Amino acid sequence: MSQEYTNDAIEGLDIAIIGMAGRFPGARNVHQLWKNICEKKESITFFTEEELIRHGVEPYLVKDPNYVPARGILEDVDKFDAGFFDYPPREAELLDPQHRLFMESAWEALENAGYDPDRYEGLIGVFGGVGMNMYLLRLLQAQQGVISAAEAYQLTIGNEKDFLTTRISYKFNLRGASVDVQTACSTSLSAVHLACLNLLSYQCDIALAGGATIFLPQESGYYYQEGMILSPDGHCRPFDARAAGTVPGNGVGVVVLKRLVDALADGDYIYAVIKGSAMNNDGANRVGYTAPSVDGQADVIATAQAVAGMHPENIQYIEAHGTGTNLGDPIEIAALTQAFREQTDKKQYCAIGSVKANVGHLDAAAGVTGLIKTALALHYKKIPPSINFEQPNPQIDFANSPFFVNTELRDWPREKGPRQAGVSSFGIGGTNVHVVLEEAPERDSTRPARRSYHLVLLSARSENALAQYNQQLSTHFKQNPELNIADASFTLAVGRKALNHRQAVVASSLAEAAEILSARDPQKIMVAAHPKIPASPPVVFMFSGQGAQYVNMGRQLYHTEPVFREAVDECSEMLQPLLGEDLRTLLYPEPGDEEAASEKLKQTYITQPALFVIEYALARLWMSLGVSPEAMIGHSIGEYTAACLSGVMSLESALRIVTHRGQLMQRMPAGAMLSVHLPEAELRPMLPDDISLAAINGANLCAVSGTFEAIKAFEAELSRKGV
Repeated sequence: MSQEYTNDAIEGLDIAIIGMAGRFPGARNVHQLWKNICEKKESITFFTEEELIRHGVEPYLVKDPNYVPARGILEDVDKFDAGFFDYPPREAELLDPQHRLFMESAWEALENAGYDPDRYEGLIGVFGGVGMNMYLLRLLQAQQGVISAAEAYQLTIGNEKDFLTTRISYKFNLRGASVDVQTACSTSLSAVHLACLNLLSYQCDIALAGGATIFLPQESGYYYQEGMILSPDGHCRPFDARAAGTVPGNGVGVVVLKRLVDALADGDYIYAVIKGSAMNNDGANRVGYTAPSVDGQADVIATAQAVAGMHPENIQYIEAHGTGTNLGDPIEIAALTQAFREQTDKKQYCAIGSVKANVGHLDAAAGVTGLIKTALALHYKKIPPSINFEQPNPQIDFANSPFFVNTELRDWPREKGPRQAGVSSFGIGGTNVHVVLEEAPERDSTRPARRSYHLVLLSARSENALAQYNQQLSTHFKQNPELNIADASFTLAVGRKALNHRQAVVASSLAEAAEILSARDPQKIMVAAHPKIPASPPVVFMFSGQGAQYVNMGRQLYHTEPVFREAVDECSEMLQPLLGEDLRTLLYPEPGDEEAASEKLKQTYITQPALFVIEYALARLWMSLGVSPEAMIGHSIGEYTAACLSGVMSLESALRIVTHRGQLMQRMPAGAMLSVHLPEAELRPMLPDDISLAAINGANLCAVSGTFEAIKAFEAELSRKGV
């Protein structure tokens, strides 16, 4: 969060992508996915016969020449941080891995967006779907006779698709709509479309949207049949002459969405903007139930562009469904061409690609994976390469279409306006979705850091997790030196859930923070551990009395903290007619005027309002940072500060009172005070006529006052008595 943007061309129907997370073949996160795409990596795993047989594939099948030993797989698919989500081990074991990883990715996406659901006051919705559940069957086979009748219910709600999103709403305490979406291959992009509609109708303020597919066992191939959608050799070649099918893969993807106007107002980090989206179905206008339709796809693309108010000539990249099949690819290009040709005759100006060539077909997670890829392309201003392409499919007339297959990573120049792109996802059964994207408004990177030092906060469920988090953050800072330390500090403070094990570092720059985190210097890292997440402790504001003043008190705060400065300015302007001068010239004098200002600041009629102003401004600053007092106490002039802030009197009344009080005291003859460590009962009989008991500060501590001579003599008398 805490970003500033300069683009004023914002429409109320735009949706910002403010966070994303996922797990993909060959990539543990979205940034590794982007790196792999840019480096033209194919992340399909090929298995040996031994691996396949060891994981339960029948030997006769392994030997079949039509059995293809390839799949896109995930690392550590059997791992789950059950304790983090308060799952008992057995309950976690009964939970479908698709649900587990979707939950982890949803949490990571919210953190990436900079939002702690416990502190966010708006409604957060969840929209998502998963693929076929292969885990339940394997679990029942492996634990036949072990699963009790009492566990049968838990097994149901832990594996049915119906409970994917509501489980997250429960675990994260999210109160927006929670909707499971199932449209086969287009599931996750359908979820994005529905989430956008929900945001635009103000039924939620933030939405999580995505999908997950995990086929088990991962270490298994598939059976190739000619004319079907799967590749004969384990490679997916979208739009290529050699294209013969797709490759199945496992993956999870989640994006965090928010109305753009709200994201801009809240200073959220924005990857890209969804300008419009559409969903339809092919109906019966196709060869068969599983076949795609040119008209259906063309209609959904044209509708999305119309909703976005976007001319196709301005769209420079299309992330296609691109399964690499003989039937699907020509139909998709024909549909895109039909939609574009409604408004343009330009040829081969729009790049096209498909992430399925890199990671395979991720089924329920396919659409959101393409969306994430395209959002990152807009974010980094690069057109990504599409791999496994050599010669165009002869059934596709690229030369007379608006499209060309981009095979190299290249810069994405900004031409007539903001960079724009489209993402398609088409499901078996005919549900088509198209989303139109635009690059985020330009961020204002010229803002100077207000503070010289920044607090870098981390927390985790365990000591080991905190150590890992510490190392990850250090690495992240080192790899991204362009980050703003103030933004990072803000997000870590307010956009992360405060967990049991906590750590704090004070640093003046990103590089210094990275170095402290990396070195793990106990002198520079503050650590605390709690048996359970503690409630916020009550805070008491204490305000001191006369004697604590000095020239330039709070000067750095005045120059760096707007809230503090505004409070000082407001008070000083109200005091000027009462004091006859601007208090700020005494608090923060020009170079060379410090000594004169110091002497004047010692005068009671100036001292007391000056202390009040600084105490009042400090309290307002703390309160603006979220530190609100349960109670306030003060000594002498500090009592008036406490009374004003607690609502006993207005600011104007308080300033008049403390000014008049200081002026009355100034008119009194000069004198002194003496602190005496005696109870009142012992002290009173000892007081001469020219000494007064000024204050009873404690059971054994009092203060007396009088003329300088009288106080000096009384001090000597007390010394002779051993007091």
